[in-house]
Amino acid sequence: MKDHEKDELLRLIVAPYIQKATALIGKARKVGGNQFRHMMATFTILIDYHYTNHILLKAALIHDLFEEIPETDKNEIRALDDGDQVVRLVEEITCIHGQDKEEYLMKILLHGSENAKILKVADRISNLTDLHLDVIIKEKMEKYIDQTMKYIYPMAQQVNENMAIEVKDLVERRRLYLDTYRKEKELQ
Repeated sequence: MKDHEKDELLRLIVAPYIQKATALIGKARKVGGNQFRHMMATFTILIDYHYTNHILLKAALIHDLFEEIPETDKNEIRALDDGDQVVRLVEEITCIHGQDKEEYLMKILLHGSENAKILKVADRISNLTDLHLDVIIKEKMEKYIDQTMKYIYPMAQQVNENMAIEVKDLVERRRLYLDTYRKEKELQ
């Protein structure tokens, strides 16, 4: 990291947001693991790509909170440092219960803010990293991978070419994983 990025991170106060994220400890994810660890992983992916924007990083720590715990008191978060902007960003990437996933992703792709796209890409990188057939059925994995290339990859191309390379690499690895799985099943 460059010195100015390190300086920016030194000024970042995230403890109140981590405390809010602890509500997700023990909340299981469809791909395995728990939601709290996923929040932390998304946060560190952004830092790995040299993002130091305080709003973006704070939002990463709670990006699934409203989806997973709808009764979350947003006013408590608004009262935190940068809270209004963090809540707006989290709301922008929150898929409302019952909302069509493809429409939701298309909306972010076409009309989302740059921070919303960056956060959504980091979120998907974390999800793809954890995606394995022992926790999700093959057809769902295939659909998820196709959805990633249709919506998330173009988002990544818009905001960060290196993230786009990682998304494409993860998709290719998951497809290879699926092909290997298919071949093993055929031999049985």
